[in-house]
Amino acid sequence: MSDGPMGVHWWCSRAIAYPALICAAATWDSDLWYALGKALGRDCRARGVHILLAPGVNIYRSPLCGRNFEYCGEDPYLASRIAVEFIRGVQGQGVSCTVKHFAVNFQEYDRHHVSSEVDERTLHEVYLPAFKAAVVEAGCGAVMTAYNPVNGVHCSQNAHLITDILKGIWGFTGVVMSDWTSTHDAIAAANAGLDLEMPTAEQMNEKNLVPALRSGILSRAVIDDKVRRLLRLALRFGWLGDVQRDSTIAVHDSSNLRTALDIARSGVVLLKNDNNLLPLNGRKLNRVAVLGPNAHPAIFSGGGSAFTRPTRTISVLDGLRELLGAEVELLHEMGPEPHPSEHSFLFHDFESDLGAGLRGEYFEGDTFTNAPIQVCLDEELNFIWGPSTPLPGSTVSQFSVRWTGVIRIARSGKYSICSRGYDNSYRIWLDGKLIVDSWNGEQHGLCKVYAELSRERAHTIKIEWSKTRYWSGMQFGVALENAPKSSVADCTSLARDADAAIVCVGFNEQSEGEGFDRPFAMDTELEHLIREVALVQPNTVVVVNAGGGVDMRSWIHAVPSLLYAFYPGQEGGRAIAEIIVGALNPSGKLPITIEMNPEDGSAFDCYHPSGGNMRVQLSDGLLVGYRHFDEHGIKPLFPFGYGLSYTQFSLENIALSADAIYENQSIDVSFDVVNTGACAGAEVAQLYIRDIESSLTRPQKELKAFAKVFLESGERRRVSLGLDRRALEYFNPALDRFVVEPGQFEVLVGYNSESIGLQAEFTVLGDSQLLNRNS
Repeated sequence: MSDGPMGVHWWCSRAIAYPALICAAATWDSDLWYALGKALGRDCRARGVHILLAPGVNIYRSPLCGRNFEYCGEDPYLASRIAVEFIRGVQGQGVSCTVKHFAVNFQEYDRHHVSSEVDERTLHEVYLPAFKAAVVEAGCGAVMTAYNPVNGVHCSQNAHLITDILKGIWGFTGVVMSDWTSTHDAIAAANAGLDLEMPTAEQMNEKNLVPALRSGILSRAVIDDKVRRLLRLALRFGWLGDVQRDSTIAVHDSSNLRTALDIARSGVVLLKNDNNLLPLNGRKLNRVAVLGPNAHPAIFSGGGSAFTRPTRTISVLDGLRELLGAEVELLHEMGPEPHPSEHSFLFHDFESDLGAGLRGEYFEGDTFTNAPIQVCLDEELNFIWGPSTPLPGSTVSQFSVRWTGVIRIARSGKYSICSRGYDNSYRIWLDGKLIVDSWNGEQHGLCKVYAELSRERAHTIKIEWSKTRYWSGMQFGVALENAPKSSVADCTSLARDADAAIVCVGFNEQSEGEGFDRPFAMDTELEHLIREVALVQPNTVVVVNAGGGVDMRSWIHAVPSLLYAFYPGQEGGRAIAEIIVGALNPSGKLPITIEMNPEDGSAFDCYHPSGGNMRVQLSDGLLVGYRHFDEHGIKPLFPFGYGLSYTQFSLENIALSADAIYENQSIDVSFDVVNTGACAGAEVAQLYIRDIESSLTRPQKELKAFAKVFLESGERRRVSLGLDRRALEYFNPALDRFVVEPGQFEVLVGYNSESIGLQAEFTVLGDSQLLNRNS
């Protein structure tokens, strides 16, 4: 096995780091999704990998989710099309995909415990379609269950999801595996349909299963079925007879590098371009200021299991240097540190009875009742142990640590007390007061509290930490809140003297990733940097790296041009530079809606659990993403499907192949796409459906087809998109199945979810209507 989908980074020190799936989704290009899968499949074969742990197809509900960058956006139809092409590409190389995380996994906050409470219709229409397409259409070899419970039952033992729907209704014959350390009950998981516990058999082992077999709680047929599925997977892909490693494929294959670049080129989205500031190639350029922490070195990925150590990286600064050459002087300044909390983990002004550092007492087990098996001096608390143990010579999988000592600081003031526990439990006392307590709820991600510390005294510190999951680590430190920071003035000085400024900001693998949610807004110093540069340089271009939307209220109106790069992979800096200088016409379209205000999003009131019950009621139901904005008349900052080009397009002459069809028939929608601008480019024509006469409430529009069309200046092309039964149906909970109701449907063809250029109507006939027409 190897993690994905940003690179096959197990069994090697480095691998090609592809653009994140959210960036690939922004291409709206099925050929590129297939090419990405094929490239990853080839990378697997070059290393002898049989199973790729990808793609992730969970639905984007909120910009806060730390793993948004690994997923395909907010729309279930778009995510389905990506999943199908990606899987076909991978599995065509003799490698099994593992579609994940099944199901309704949309947040990283306390992901092992918070239950997603969802009704059956929303489950089938929003959160399951991409999984269904992966299984039924693409024939995915494996499915990975999610960490979270759904309706109170953990996904690894959720019989409704695994047995009733996945293996029952959809007829899945492959392997169902757990996510790492997410199996909680051996018998419940086995009976629910889990076939493979990962990464080790902590629950589904001989000790737990054999007595259940003997007592009849678990049947032999259940175990036999799991064995058959594992063998069937191996037989299907030919693993039992052939060597998986293909020595004819280079480990760092040049054609795969080109695929990584092509996806980045097509996935970067131009969101704003006042007065046609971009491209810069039409302007007299002597100096360009390339500013911000994301300008160099390259920011190419979010963090966690998807992060891939790349074979190389090309930053925005690198890309501009290559394209502009010596004729244009590039002025570079990193500016403010975007995530100062990370540096706090290097803090080492501790003292204890053992010397300069904290007293570390290491225990076997998850309590501190027995004597420690190791006592040592830890000068810093900056540990990432991963799956291993810090105890020399020990093979224990469960351990805990107590650190004690004092903090001495050189300057009195307000300090941030920063910690990160990597899905583990811990608590912190400062001067005898409990200031952080995640003992009964795992704390991953960055935790920050504030305290006044004095240089006149030693502040006592005690930390108790316990491993609760496969991956472990503990980081702790303090940082002065009003300490001198890298001056924004250095950046504004360069910007003032330049002909244009490129400001590269956003998040990175430390601040956005698996296991924790992130804030909507970027660091305040980064927002300040954008405003100050725009104030002195009218030709300012902002480039944002993020896995989802960010808060732009404080600066969006001050900047003329904005490029959304998501996480564009190791070749991304070149693609961004090509767009900036005009060597490439941008064609990316948002796979998400970016809200103006945080409260505008559908999940704002139903994202985190409330009342301490560890349950999130998905009260937004079907109205996720653009559907929510349509229903409530809220204008987003940038709508779903939005993206600008250096040319212009027109949609014209819509026609339907019929004015009425029966529910099992298909209908073709054809129209012209015209490049009315001065240069070649690509437009994504998006087809939405509105059910005018539904007996149950449906969204005002639902994406059901699209086409990305590349046209020369002045070129016109006729496009035809088919709509079948699946495009018209909805899930009727009373009937427990999908239905198509007779009545009027409206076809909406647009440039994005807000801007509709063409409309037409047709009728779906019932039995009696069809008989009358035939007679």
